Amino acid sequence: MIRYLLTLCLLTSAGYGSLYAQQTNNKVIAAEILGNSKLDTTQSRALVLLNGFSAGTSYNEVWIRDFNTFIKGSLKVHPKETVKQMLLLFFKIQGTDGNIVDGLVDTSKAHGGYAYRYSELLPTWAGHKNTVETDQESSLIQAVRKYIDVTGDTSILQEKIDGKTVTARMEDALKYVLKDRWSAKYGLVTGATTIDWGDVQPETGWGVAINKKTKWAIDIYDNAMYVIALHDFLAIKPKQYKTATDWAAIAGRIKTNVRKHLWSAAGQKYIPHIYLNGSPFSKGFDEKNILYTGGSICAIMAGFNTPAEVKAINRQMREAAAKEKFATIGITVYPPYPEKEFPNMKPYLYQNAGDWTWFGGRITSALLPYNMAPEAYEDLKPMVDRAIQHKGFYEWYDVQTGQPKGSGDFRGEAGVLYDAITQLKDWAAKHK
Repeated sequence: MIRYLLTLCLLTSAGYGSLYAQQTNNKVIAAEILGNSKLDTTQSRALVLLNGFSAGTSYNEVWIRDFNTFIKGSLKVHPKETVKQMLLLFFKIQGTDGNIVDGLVDTSKAHGGYAYRYSELLPTWAGHKNTVETDQESSLIQAVRKYIDVTGDTSILQEKIDGKTVTARMEDALKYVLKDRWSAKYGLVTGATTIDWGDVQPETGWGVAINKKTKWAIDIYDNAMYVIALHDFLAIKPKQYKTATDWAAIAGRIKTNVRKHLWSAAGQKYIPHIYLNGSPFSKGFDEKNILYTGGSICAIMAGFNTPAEVKAINRQMREAAAKEKFATIGITVYPPYPEKEFPNMKPYLYQNAGDWTWFGGRITSALLPYNMAPEAYEDLKPMVDRAIQHKGFYEWYDVQTGQPKGSGDFRGEAGVLYDAITQLKDWAAKHK
């Protein structure tokens, strides 16, 4: 008995006691996840909704940034060939410079005010691009990776579109960003000034298109999405495909430059923007106080942060959510931009501190690799509860009233929740 007690004391002092406590806690969390019927209900409802490809009931378009986030669920309810052909549509209307459109819509419904693009390869479709954003190319490449991961079907890479393989077209998309959306000074991806991952400029008017008011900037979201796409491209690229560009080195340099220019070590957060041709905001406005949540989650997924920093980011997201009665960590930014500074979008409206499960739900993918499953589960639970309460999936939620807003039957939210719950269940099955 004395030997046992001495051994136990030694193990505890060596850290084994805390390890045992963590393992015990993991078992408790795993059991709760596997026994949570709300998770099952949410996934079942999500799959019912994922019978289509448009973003939601308010949208006729198929958006690549949305499709990228519900493609895994789509493959549960559609034949893989159907999903594959939908992906190929975006390559069939790819620009000659490699750029990828945001959305595709039936030509009979192409009356949304966009500058539409047409292709002889897609006679019944029209495409359009929100030029203020720089995530379309990255989103498509990420979606192709997910398609291959789920189906194992690498034949999509050899598909030829107008004489060029999908692999080559993906590289063209990556090159487009390097050529047309790149700051040589900072070695980072650029875009117009928007709120975090949003696609609307501050100034009044048609905010999704580059114009004479545009203020070019660098933010964490665009760079994180691009690096994730680089990793995905390298992971699925056929071995026999030769490229003259060292994409792995570019990904490494972007990470270094993100750490140098966008990460605030003192604040343990990402600054909102680096401006290239002046700021759109007044001189007295301190934008650096604003927390960007979606882009920060994507940064974690891109591998930009240390475990300690990941915990700090997650803590700040929770603290921000706690300041509003109905908020989750999906609140886009906090605090919101004042109306004076961002007249195109009032505070707590849409991307200006609206609450989006579409991005907040990705916290599971971000935290699980850092052994933070309990935190991921706690962060996701209020989003699941909200979906259950409202018996559906909505585009965003008002953090002051708790009311759902925007498109009903929003497939982006359904897809992200489906994936997050799948990941949590997989983790729980290994730790029960």
